[in-house]
Amino acid sequence: MCGRYSAVKDPARLVEEFGAVDATGGLVSGPDYNVAPTKPVIAVVQRHPRDAEGNPDPETTERTLRVMRWGLVPKWAKDPGIAAKMINARSETAAEKPAYRTSVKHYRCLMPADGWYEWQQEGGTKQPFYVTNPDGSSLAMAALWATWRRPGAPDEAPLVTCAVLTTDAFGPLAGIHHRMPLLLPPEKWADWLDPDRTEVADLLAPPSPELIEALELRPVSTAVNNVRNNNPELMDRVEPGAVQLDPAPKRKAPAKKKQVEADGQALFELP
Repeated sequence: MCGRYSAVKDPARLVEEFGAVDATGGLVSGPDYNVAPTKPVIAVVQRHPRDAEGNPDPETTERTLRVMRWGLVPKWAKDPGIAAKMINARSETAAEKPAYRTSVKHYRCLMPADGWYEWQQEGGTKQPFYVTNPDGSSLAMAALWATWRRPGAPDEAPLVTCAVLTTDAFGPLAGIHHRMPLLLPPEKWADWLDPDRTEVADLLAPPSPELIEALELRPVSTAVNNVRNNNPELMDRVEPGAVQLDPAPKRKAPAKKKQVEADGQALFELP
């Protein structure tokens, strides 16, 4: 975990839910029922606003919704191809890893999700489950972000990327997979997003049992296995073991992949 999730709410609803300002700049194309690595995603950040000269105002902060690409690319990376291998960071060791430790101190965010998908191994098959809040409220996945500039191209727009923090699964989730996203309840959002806070060890602790026990674990169709499938039916409950046909067309779509990469390159730099 976490390799797929759903992000259905539009920016207007997330603005209200997270007390943020919409700074997505029209880069959100619509609901995504099968968010996969390297796709553009919405993240919540909180930073000191800057004036026209680029100077931050230390007296105030602003919480905004921004678009990033899922799969963290550290500033020191030679190229962005590393992103697909860095969609998750272990909360237990992130503060020590060269790829994540700067972000843990200075560049933290939340990745809102309506739910995430996880696969349970059953013999030779894997049954997908959808994990969500029964009341429809968003799950706030603790995450890290970073900006990357292509070497030798100072005028090129920077790439802004993010990674989900994970922790050991427990309670009913442990029966599906041994890892899960680090979920933060609303009362911890402000501390996690605080740009002036550099020590967050206590916020990296696993979520409360009450938060986990309240989640719904829903068996869903194996159609979610194919990233080309993207519709509301992916979140519908199905009977485990039922035969499910993959409705996606069996053809390659290189143009779509290139467009995702192009969208990622067009993202802006956060202060």
